[in-house]
Amino acid sequence: MELKNRQAFFEYHIDEHYVAGMMLTGTEVKSLRAGRASFNDSYCQIHKGEMILKSLHIAEYSHGTVNNHDPVRDRKLLLQKREIRKIAAKLKEKGYTLVPLRIFFTEKNLAKIEIGLAKGKKLYDKRESIRKRDVDREMKRNEG
Repeated sequence: MELKNRQAFFEYHIDEHYVAGMMLTGTEVKSLRAGRASFNDSYCQIHKGEMILKSLHIAEYSHGTVNNHDPVRDRKLLLQKREIRKIAAKLKEKGYTLVPLRIFFTEKNLAKIEIGLAKGKKLYDKRESIRKRDVDREMKRNEG
């Protein structure tokens, strides 16, 4: 099971990738396994030396009771301190941001998130991405 943030690859140039663990509740994990998450407007930020994932929407679990989670709560990401310091130094440069790229489960059934250190694309870069995507689609259509 893997959830991808396709919009991030369209909107940003991804320079570096990091894989982090997430602190989740039980109902959040069950909802993720069902593929019920949305990356709309989600981002990461560093607060007091900790990495926080903001506004990632994980839908409430359908069979959850009063113990169900808040869909858009802030979630702590688990990274090593030296990685967080390295990312914080990069974020101070102009134009960099941290965006979630995908959520996946490991062989040990742990929920992980891949985040990317990204710079925003200009309009002409986005047009180039659209053109490349259309060419790839046309080539696949002609092959099959």
